[in-house]
Amino acid sequence: MTSVHRHLDRRSPLVLDIQELGRRPGTMREVSRTIPAPADLGLEVIGVPEGSDIDLDLRLQAVVEGVLVTGSAATQLRGQCSRCLTDIVEDAVFDLQELYFYPGHQVDEDESLIIDDAIDLEEPLRDAVVLELPFTPLCSEDCLGLCSECGADLNDDPEHSHEARVDPRWEKLVELDVQSSDD
Repeated sequence: MTSVHRHLDRRSPLVLDIQELGRRPGTMREVSRTIPAPADLGLEVIGVPEGSDIDLDLRLQAVVEGVLVTGSAATQLRGQCSRCLTDIVEDAVFDLQELYFYPGHQVDEDESLIIDDAIDLEEPLRDAVVLELPFTPLCSEDCLGLCSECGADLNDDPEHSHEARVDPRWEKLVELDVQSSDD
């Protein structure tokens, strides 16, 4: 358990002032705002582009231990289908819930503290978004992917096929057969 004290950058759109809540359990404040997405909010194949809009709809409620933040973050995801490599653009909503403890409480390193009457939403936002993203995003559940031989998109041509392949061990014999039929 640790009780680390650091300062928050109040210029960050993800840092919210909670001074008006005081330490009065039951007091509440609703926050709705649009913020730019921080860097690296996603996985290699899908995520929220840096600087794109994230619409936050939050409820900050004072409780005995600190401030409970609940709400949602709506944004647009961009990525690539893991089967056919087409671009994916889709709207997504992520649920947020985090308890911020008042200074002086002993907290585990994965728990959040209120610092100088402010809270930083970046880590809970990152956890909510990244943990919900698919490791293998698909453009559709029935995506057929790419042909393993030529790379053609099978969604465009589901009947796509190739001639029967000759076993590589027999290729030289096939070439001899073609030469003898030419004579």
